[in-house]
Amino acid sequence: MAPAPLPAPAAGAEPRPPALLPLLLPLLPLLLPGRAAGLEVQRKFLSPTLTNNFALDGPGSRVYLAAVNRLFQLSGGELALEAEAAVGPVLDSPLCHAPQLPQASCEHPRVLTNNYNKILQPDPEQGVLVVCGSIYQGLCQLRSMANISAVAVRFPPGGSDSVAVFPSMLNVAANHPNASTVGLVLRRGGGGGARLLVAATYTGFGSPFFPRNRSLEDHRFENTPEIAIRALNARGDLAKLFTFDINPSDDNILKIKQGDKARHKLSFVRAFLQHGAAPPARRPYAYLALNTEANAGDKESPAHSLLARICLGEPAEATLNGSGETKKLTESYIQLGLRCGGAADAFTRLVSVFPARAAWRSPAAPHGPALAPPPPEELLFGVFERAGAGGGRGRPQSALCVFRFAEIEETIRAARNSCFVSPAAGMVTVLDSVVQGTGPACEKRNIQPVDVGVSPQLQPEQLDCGAAHLQHPLAIVNPVTATPIFTHSGLTAVAVASVNNYTVVFLGTASGGLLKAMSGLFSLQINLDNTMKVISRRSILVAYGEPVHPIMQFDPSDSTYLYLMTSYQMTRVKVAACSQYSTCTECLAAADAYCGWCTMETRCSLQHECTNFTGANFWTSVSEGVQQCPSMTILEPEINIDKENPALIIQINGTIPNLNGTNISCDYGNNIHTVARVAGDYVNQFIYCSLLPHEKYPAFPDDQDHVVVETSLRVNNKNIIRANFTIYDCKRIGNIYPKRACTSCLSARWKCHWCPSAYSCVSNHSQCEDALRMEVRLVQLLLGLRACSSSGQHSLPVAHALLGLGHPTQLQKKIDCPQIVPAPLEPMPTGVSRNILISLANATFSKETALECHFGTDGTFEARWVNSSAVECVHVLLHTSEKSHRFPVNLQLKDKPDRFIDSPEMMTEGLDSQKSPCYISKAWHSLSLVSGGSVEVYNCATGSADCSQCLGREDLGHRCLWSESSSSCRLQTEPPQVSEVCPPPEIRKIEPLRGPLEGGTLLTVRGRNLGRRFSDILGAVRVGGVLCAPLPDRYVVSETVVCQTGEAPEAFSDVVTVNVSREGRSRERYSYVLPVVQSIAPQNGPKAGGTRVTIRGSRLDVGSELRVLINSSKQCTELSRTDSTITCTMPAVELTTAVPVCVQFENKSCASHNITFKYEKNPVISDINPKKSQISGGRIITLEGRGFGLVQNVSMAVRGIGREHTRCKVHTDTAITCPSPAASNLTAGSKPAPVDFYLNGRLYSDERSALDEEMYSEEASHISKFSLGYYADPQFSTAKKEKWIKHHPGEPLTLVIHKEPDSLGLESNEYQIQVGKFNYTIAMLHLGGGETAIIVSIVICSILLVLSVVALFVFCTKSRRAERYWQKTLLQMEEMESQIREEIRKGFAELQTDMTDLTKELNRSQGIPFLEYKHFVTRTFFPKCSSLYEECYILPSQQLSSQVGSQVQETHPLLVGEWKIPENCRPNMEEGISLFSTLLNNKHFLIVFVHALEQQKDFAVRDRCNLASLLTIALHGKLEYYTSIMKDLLVDLIDASASKNPKLMLRRTESVVEKMLTNWMSICMYSYLRETVGEPFFLLICAIKQQINKGSIDAITGKARYTLNEEWLLRENIEAKPRNLNVSFQGCGMDSLSVRAMDTDTLSQVKEKILEAFCKNVPYSQWPRVEDVDLEWFATSTDSYILRDLDDTSVVEDGRKKLNTLAHYKIPEGASLAMSLTDKKDTTLSRVKDLDTEKYFHLVLPTDESVEHKKSHRQSHRKKVLPEIYLTRLLSTKGTLQKFLDDLFKAILSIRDDKPPVAVKYFFDFLEEQAEKRGITDPDTLHIWKTNSLPLRFWVNILKNPQFVFDIDKTDHIDACLSVIAQAFIDACSLSDLQLGKDSPTNKLLYAKEIPEYRKIVQRYYKQIHDMPPLSEQEMNAHLAEESRKYRNEFNTNVAMAEIYKYAKRYRSQIVAALDANPTTKRTQLQHKFEQVIALMEDNIYESCSEA
Repeated sequence: MAPAPLPAPAAGAEPRPPALLPLLLPLLPLLLPGRAAGLEVQRKFLSPTLTNNFALDGPGSRVYLAAVNRLFQLSGGELALEAEAAVGPVLDSPLCHAPQLPQASCEHPRVLTNNYNKILQPDPEQGVLVVCGSIYQGLCQLRSMANISAVAVRFPPGGSDSVAVFPSMLNVAANHPNASTVGLVLRRGGGGGARLLVAATYTGFGSPFFPRNRSLEDHRFENTPEIAIRALNARGDLAKLFTFDINPSDDNILKIKQGDKARHKLSFVRAFLQHGAAPPARRPYAYLALNTEANAGDKESPAHSLLARICLGEPAEATLNGSGETKKLTESYIQLGLRCGGAADAFTRLVSVFPARAAWRSPAAPHGPALAPPPPEELLFGVFERAGAGGGRGRPQSALCVFRFAEIEETIRAARNSCFVSPAAGMVTVLDSVVQGTGPACEKRNIQPVDVGVSPQLQPEQLDCGAAHLQHPLAIVNPVTATPIFTHSGLTAVAVASVNNYTVVFLGTASGGLLKAMSGLFSLQINLDNTMKVISRRSILVAYGEPVHPIMQFDPSDSTYLYLMTSYQMTRVKVAACSQYSTCTECLAAADAYCGWCTMETRCSLQHECTNFTGANFWTSVSEGVQQCPSMTILEPEINIDKENPALIIQINGTIPNLNGTNISCDYGNNIHTVARVAGDYVNQFIYCSLLPHEKYPAFPDDQDHVVVETSLRVNNKNIIRANFTIYDCKRIGNIYPKRACTSCLSARWKCHWCPSAYSCVSNHSQCEDALRMEVRLVQLLLGLRACSSSGQHSLPVAHALLGLGHPTQLQKKIDCPQIVPAPLEPMPTGVSRNILISLANATFSKETALECHFGTDGTFEARWVNSSAVECVHVLLHTSEKSHRFPVNLQLKDKPDRFIDSPEMMTEGLDSQKSPCYISKAWHSLSLVSGGSVEVYNCATGSADCSQCLGREDLGHRCLWSESSSSCRLQTEPPQVSEVCPPPEIRKIEPLRGPLEGGTLLTVRGRNLGRRFSDILGAVRVGGVLCAPLPDRYVVSETVVCQTGEAPEAFSDVVTVNVSREGRSRERYSYVLPVVQSIAPQNGPKAGGTRVTIRGSRLDVGSELRVLINSSKQCTELSRTDSTITCTMPAVELTTAVPVCVQFENKSCASHNITFKYEKNPVISDINPKKSQISGGRIITLEGRGFGLVQNVSMAVRGIGREHTRCKVHTDTAITCPSPAASNLTAGSKPAPVDFYLNGRLYSDERSALDEEMYSEEASHISKFSLGYYADPQFSTAKKEKWIKHHPGEPLTLVIHKEPDSLGLESNEYQIQVGKFNYTIAMLHLGGGETAIIVSIVICSILLVLSVVALFVFCTKSRRAERYWQKTLLQMEEMESQIREEIRKGFAELQTDMTDLTKELNRSQGIPFLEYKHFVTRTFFPKCSSLYEECYILPSQQLSSQVGSQVQETHPLLVGEWKIPENCRPNMEEGISLFSTLLNNKHFLIVFVHALEQQKDFAVRDRCNLASLLTIALHGKLEYYTSIMKDLLVDLIDASASKNPKLMLRRTESVVEKMLTNWMSICMYSYLRETVGEPFFLLICAIKQQINKGSIDAITGKARYTLNEEWLLRENIEAKPRNLNVSFQGCGMDSLSVRAMDTDTLSQVKEKILEAFCKNVPYSQWPRVEDVDLEWFATSTDSYILRDLDDTSVVEDGRKKLNTLAHYKIPEGASLAMSLTDKKDTTLSRVKDLDTEKYFHLVLPTDESVEHKKSHRQSHRKKVLPEIYLTRLLSTKGTLQKFLDDLFKAILSIRDDKPPVAVKYFFDFLEEQAEKRGITDPDTLHIWKTNSLPLRFWVNILKNPQFVFDIDKTDHIDACLSVIAQAFIDACSLSDLQLGKDSPTNKLLYAKEIPEYRKIVQRYYKQIHDMPPLSEQEMNAHLAEESRKYRNEFNTNVAMAEIYKYAKRYRSQIVAALDANPTTKRTQLQHKFEQVIALMEDNIYESCSEA
């Protein structure tokens, strides 16, 4: 069916008109206020065009969706597309018959017309889908239900099967997009075939849908009936298909007379089947719901909403889908009105209906909780709207009403009886406006009585369905009326379900929402009760701004799903999202009829989802109430820890099934269970449970005397309910509160007792008696009182007295505890000895009891008994450097450590004398001296900067004296002779300098001697003669007075005076002025606020406080002011009105009069154009709307593209232009992004009604209805794509510019052409066009023809010259080819032989020179990235002697050694570093510390690396803690990366945590590196070095014959021959060796090879250097020569000296040489590779073109060889080293003993866990994270820097080769495919073939680690603790701490601010501790230390 849709777009136009329908947003679950969403969008399908209808097949396995021009077949559950068909647009005209009608011709033009679906009805029995559209006068098709793309029955049939077709068979549905049509498939009993009931709005001649001003021939379209029943037997005679079913056919149609059509415009809503409600007959009916625009004065029904009924047959013959024998349509047709609401305020237009079966009780009927619910009955739910009444956004107000079918049927029977038996005026009429009507009015019929004596009456069938002899069709005059049960704006659809004694109503809205409400017996998701009162609601936004289609259907296979359709979307919604409720209370309190609590599974679920839901009490429904939620109560919830064998008794509450026979236990967590048993009956179940064993009690927190334990009742291995109980320990109270042990014991929540004998808290009296008897026994043994043991009654008191603990009376109340009595203690001066008297209460101690006085310091003082209730502390001497400090007074039992007599709490804790000096009145004097348990010590020299501050301390009891001569405050040693008088007040500054006449300005006066106390300045401050009232809370003694100025009679200016015994006057003058407010601009703005207004006047900057009030309630914000202006931002208001603006100075009266600001309606943005932009942005977007004149500033933002807002320009009241923002992270052509506009700084949103705000949450109001699509930038080029265009001055410039096709749709005015620096006028802009292409093609062909002729001529003339040149070139190519062939042959031979040679020559027996762990760490942590690097490799100077192999230790400032600081600084620095170390071991401090430093712009990457390495050294002993810090920082880094591009995380080392991770990996992988990877890595380095040395190496450039790096390849063919030399050398433990060298080697290269041969078993750091040895050649027995690189015999070529080689000296094979240490270094030349290439060379002269030119052309060509031919040597070297490289990669990427390194497994699991938490499921992202953290962060660093691991010499050439290998390793770990070609770098091409295989190894390695069982935190912590222990004393952590402190000092203020801003660090006062570190380290002594 198709209710009137939106106006049709033009054919071929964009199907979804953005101006009408906002952008389809993602599905957002939106809540009602305070409620969770009770609905959940499960699946959706988006249609590219406007949707029209949908239908379900019988079992719901398929969904059919009809849209404009398209049909879709979707799978039932997933809404996945199975098939589709295009059904439009077609060439059509509303004035032409369908082209399928061959006899009909049409003279009117046909145009491309969109096809709107009108009927979509499945007929499962025939397997066909009836599809009727708006084209071809409403033509229908029969398509296959199995595949809708196929037509099941072609009609009309063509070819030989053609049948006679009439227009009435083709014109089935309405042929206009906005005309309604409904359809219903009916079944006949007995296999009589199917029928199709069709009701359609008339669209023929005379209707508003018909084209006007046409010819009289248009009357041929008058004959389509409004209602008809048509034949639908697709398997029968096609000649009858779609014909009217009964003869005469007029009886099976209902057609309004042509003259009455204008007065009876019918709009159909829905057709549905319904069986009769009244028993015994359950007759089948077809109902039509419709609206009519009938006139109120007409004799027929004036109701606008109608319900028409048609009988289908006898109930005995009825099938499930329809009826038996056909009834004539007009005989049984009867209609009645439906009215929702009262006659005056009715909702008159029907929108949607839904028949359902539900319980119903009339609101007038009695009801209450005691009444049983009524039985369910058939009801009709209808949504109505009030025509013309606009709701939110102009939507009509709508309501939901409910009608009883029983009442409808009774009304129909009464009407027919009234019409034919006893006609009553005004009750029923005959429809004479219908062609088939049988009369104008009801007439009494002669009806025979059934029995004699009984009045005549109609038969039941006649009452229900009429008869041929009765008048028909009928209309009932008075409508059936119902009261609205729910109102809302813009309701469009309704569906109803009965669930668990509730009725749930689903309502669709015009804004794309689905509202669910529930009532008691009848629930509307609305949820309703049996009187139709709403008891709960839920809502969800399905598609923003898209109305929900009037028909919604439940899934036939699962009624917990609802299908609904919006303008562009098909959606499957789950009717309840129960899983969102985690507790039973949430579940049942949600009042969702579908949801209940599944007790044994402890979850909220749908009923059928709960196991055993049919059993009693397994599933608790909403109707049972929250009070039935299962719970348990522990009857004795507090348990003494000393209690023996305690047990728990648990009472079961709420709804729980019978637990007898189940496996139950009590679960205490941590896998601790105890056996439980059930007692009691089923109604009152009790559980008896053993308490967990004593040894498994949880640990008590340090500061608590109890621990709360949670226990759960475990049933069948599932915890179903839980409760808490408490275990307490009285003995802990004294330890927690040692200074108030007795009081705390007796005031505890538990049953605790105080034991005076043991002076401790116990759980029961017996423990106290036991303790006492032990002490008595001890005394008896000591004093020999064995005789007394027989008299037990005397032994106890005697012993107690001897023990000095008084009488052992049991104390019951805390006031009976022995305690110190609060007494006034006079403040003590610092450093002065005093005796302090302390009074005791309840003291039961003997005078022999020894006590000590404690004052919170390390020292104690003697306590002397004065009497039984007083103790005197003797010679108490206390010190403080603060102004005053309170020391607690405590008395300790000397013989009982940590046992104190109770001290009362401080009574004056609010008095903090350490704060800034402030006002303290004399009234506080006595209180300040009362110490609840403390004594105040003061220091006169601190905190008294002037006389008033010093003498003012008298109020505090401080005896201080001011010395004017020394300007200092000191202790008063004797009473003063005369009263001290201070100097007069000195006023240094006053502010502000002026204020309003009314006063009230807060005037601040700053200076010295401004009074000793607040009473001194009361009434003492004046401005001229006007009093200024001081504020007590703002007064700072002597320094600051803040007072409130009084009112002045007139304007004046005068000084401020303060009179404190003597007068002080200010230098500045304070002025009283009168501020004047004159105007405000602008004077109006939108009610959304944001308008920036300027208030003008004079003297507006006066006073201390200013407010601008709007309408006396709201404030204007963002105030700024000058002398003449006040600028502020207007607030938002609710209504449009003019409001007064009040400018208030000092909260006094308004300074402005008659100034108003008018709030206007908010601007409205109706549309934006264009809706596309290029990715680079800048396209001008025009905003259309109204009210833009009120807008001051506009900005535009496109959500999610990652760029800033763009500023817009307001042009007129209806137009704004905005440049589109550039898109940074958006791909071209992706889904359009939502656009936000900010008007006056406020986010623009549509106006919403109050009901909308109630339905949608706040986030829905920010959903933008505008969107912008982004596409690739347009591409332009000149015709020939040349870069430069030649142009001669004076000639016209003509440019032909090509533009590539794009999707932007640019207009001509959007193009601008700029040539150079000048903008030229475009003479003609021609976009596209086929003619231009043809002309251009002809011109190009002509030009090509001319060029061909010219080319042929040139070819003929030059062919001979080319032949001669070819012969010459051929000779040169043959010569070059020969050279290349020779080079390749040599390379191949080397490739085959070198593997064998190298393996033989490598000496694997030598020890691998591993660096020690400490040197490995320092080299890895500080590789040129810290200030410590300069000290990293400090080697003591080599003492060259015969002891060449002596051990030389590498030093580093962080290695263990003495911390070198001057002794006078050591105490302070050691204490400061110790405290700083404590702070760094506080996780909160360290994390804030690191983040604070990283936020500083000048904290560079070098500093970050340095800090990370220093932290690693400092925390090396606590690797577990270090790991937790690193993980916390990594989580922060992952959070920051996940919001941007997670794949970039850990790619570089730009943060502290990334360097920390590198260091952590280095520490954890060192053992693995040494044990597994070390050997193959060392062999590879040796192999590289050996292979390089096999060929010539240029000593100057470093280039070699054999290498892996193209840049280091020697591209010359240098002939080199090996020389075996016999060398003697007294060093490295060997005398002589045969050394292999090349005759092209320089003498330095020879020395290096000799040293390598002799010292190969010695670490490189102990080798002699080349410059430290001499090489001597013994040519004969008498002649010898010292061989040097340069000497007098050196050859000079082209002005450059050539370095000497073995060939130069002509040293033969087997020559004898001697090498020895020299006392005098060879200073004739520096390092060979540093020599100037302009003066020296070795193997190859630098390229010099001038030399080439001197040679003959022929000679030059013969010697020139392409350098690329030598690239084969790279392959030779690669093949030689391949085995060693494979062995290395295998060692790195294999898992030894099926167990990877612990750190790798642990960290990879951590990364996977973080990805899962953030919903990152992309495997590529995880792979990249792992690669960045291990291979790239650790292994590549090691591969490039072998000197970090081994004590070896890494030459530049080896470094270059290792870079190639490292690059291959990086490529192997990468996921991106290598895009290699002939222009790719050789270093990448070299291993391109091996990379895929390596990549598989990497992925296998990652998978093996992933598949292994996870590591527990305990295992990892044990491993880390072992690593810490293994290298415990290797590093000097003090040096590391001192280096870290330098950063803390540099960024001190920023760190303190960060600590203050963090709630945790602020609460624990870490900033103060940090300041203490600064204070210790920055002491004066330290300053000199730091200088030293």
